[in-house]
Amino acid sequence: MRFLVDECTGPAVANWLRAQQHDVFSVYETARGIDDDDVIRRAFAEDRILVTNDKDFGERIYR
Repeated sequence: MRFLVDECTGPAVANWLRAQQHDVFSVYETARGIDDDDVIRRAFAEDRILVTNDKDFGERIYR
């Protein structure tokens, strides 16, 4: 599976997913500070499952 792990979730989850042989893009490791809308766009464009602890994403996605 392909995952995008948001910055607030951190590298531990990304590392665990990689250990399970998943394809992971980590915002924390690669693109700190990018806008939430850009995170959503990237996850959609790259067909990735978004993993986040940020409760604001639910509202953004349904808009």
